[in-house]
Parts: sequence; C-alpha cells; structure tokens
Amino acid sequence: MAIPVIIDTDPGIDDALALMLAVASPELDLRAVTTVGGNTGLAHTTENALRLLHLLGRDDVPVAAGADVPLVRRDSAPDPSTHGEDGFGGVRLDPAPRGADPRSAVQVMVDVIEGSAEAVTLIALGPLTNVAVLVAAFPDVAARLERIVLMGGGARVIGNMTPAAEFNIWYDPEAAARVFAAGVPVTMVGLDVTHQALTAPEDWDGLRGGGPVAEAVLAMVEFYTAYYLAVAGTTSTAQHDSLAVAAVVQPGLVTTRSLHVDVECAGALTRGMTVVDVDDVAKAAPNADVALEVDADAFNRLLVSRVTALDARLR
Repeated sequence: MAIPVIIDTDPGIDDALALMLAVASPELDLRAVTTVGGNTGLAHTTENALRLLHLLGRDDVPVAAGADVPLVRRDSAPDPSTHGEDGFGGVRLDPAPRGADPRSAVQVMVDVIEGSAEAVTLIALGPLTNVAVLVAAFPDVAARLERIVLMGGGARVIGNMTPAAEFNIWYDPEAAARVFAAGVPVTMVGLDVTHQALTAPEDWDGLRGGGPVAEAVLAMVEFYTAYYLAVAGTTSTAQHDSLAVAAVVQPGLVTTRSLHVDVECAGALTRGMTVVDVDDVAKAAPNADVALEVDADAFNRLLVSRVTALDARLR
C-alpha cells in the first residue's frame, strides 16, 4: 500500500526535483502540498508549487499557503543566488488552472491527517514554521503522524548558510527546536548526507529531446549547476530535498542512528546549528533518527530513472 504523504516545501529547484520524485514514485500517495517562505517568498513558493503540479498532471493535489515569515525572527531572508528571485532559476512554467486552496497550510495538514485511515508521513523540505505551528496548535493531530521526515541541519557542524548552520534550520531555528521537542517521530536528513547525494549534468542526458518535464528539469539544472560551479567549483549538484523524499520511498538508501538533537537559537555565531549528540555526551534521550550515510549511487539511479520515466509518461 502506498504511503500517504504531505509535502511541506518552499520550491526551490531541488524542491521541484523532490516533488517530481514524489509524484513519480508509486510507493507514495501524495495527499497535499503546503508551502512556506524560504528559498523565495511565499507568493513565489505557492505559485511554483501550483505550476509544478500542473506540469506533472497533479492538479488534484491541494496546495495551501502557510507562513511567509519565521515564528520569531524578522531578519531571515531568501538567498536568490541559489534558486533565483522566483525560485526556479528563471524557468517559467505554464500557469495552473487553479489557485491555492482557501484553507491555511496547517488546516490542510490537519484535515489530511484526520481524514486518513493510515498514518500520514509529513515530509518537510523547507523551514519548519508550518510544522511547528501544527505540533503546537494541534498536538493530538500531530501525534497521529507516522513520522516527520525533514531536510535540514547536519549531524556534525556543517553549514551552507553560515559555517555552522544549514539554511532551513537557520531560517527559523525556533520552529525547528519546537519540532524536535514535540515528541513526534522525526527523521533528519542533513547536509552530511545530502552533500554525498550528487548529480552531475551528464546524469540528465537521457532527458534531452524529451517532453515538458525534461525541458523544465534541464533548464533548472543548468541554473543550479552554474551556481555550484561559481560557489563550490564543481558541476555536481547536491539534491538535498530529493534525498528526504527518497528516504521515504526507499528507506534503505540512508543509514540512521537514534540520537538527541537540539537547535541553537541564540548564538551569535551558531544560530540555526543542529546540536546532535553523536557521541552521547549529554546522555539525553534520543528524539530523532539522524541520517549519517547514504548509498549515493543507488539514490542517483532512483532519482534520475524516476524523473525520466515520469517525463516519458507525461509526453
């Protein structure tokens, strides 16, 4: 039976590929997409989700807008250098024939969770603001989740927004701290493993000459590759968010350990750092399954083959 999932996201190029992987994977039953401000503003992330689902033939999936700002911070801002001002690197998808669901993101989460006969998995690919509101305002509903699988942080001190912090956690550290403390099962897929989950430009050669999905992927990957080449000196790009989806599609791709995770909210130099007690120094009870390793080749094959098959199916 397919796993019912909600994806909370801030599309985002790697978010777009993650959503494609989710739609292309029969192991998942995508029940809703909720949006949050992060990679770009909420207006863009919501419109991007609508347009992407339209491209993928999934206008049946509700899209609901959530938080555009963090719980506490007012100095968090998108970084347009990574995904462009619009989030898709200037790639313009056709408009969707519908708007966002009139319900809030959190209300859609509640309705899907309460309306499902099976426990729902919530995959969080952006800042955790919406998820934090869910666990605070509706703790009994959140307790019914199978688990929360989030892309963010790192098991060791590693960052892509600051030397100590990954972007999603840095953007709203107070939200992340509340999610880890909520008592809901959490799987954290952080930079330790996503930096191993790379694709090279030639991995996508099978899409050349393909349909609209292929054209969108190749154009987004071109923008993403140019960013990585300028910043990191490599043309291989980390597929952060796709790995979080892949960890639900094929859990054996990642190796996890049950560890205690907290989030630094006040440090001048370490805001947004995930403090993961890998060595059990504090003897605190574990509150998350933390990804430590990934079968990178198997992940790459899964992502590329599923997106290629999706393109072929939708032509």
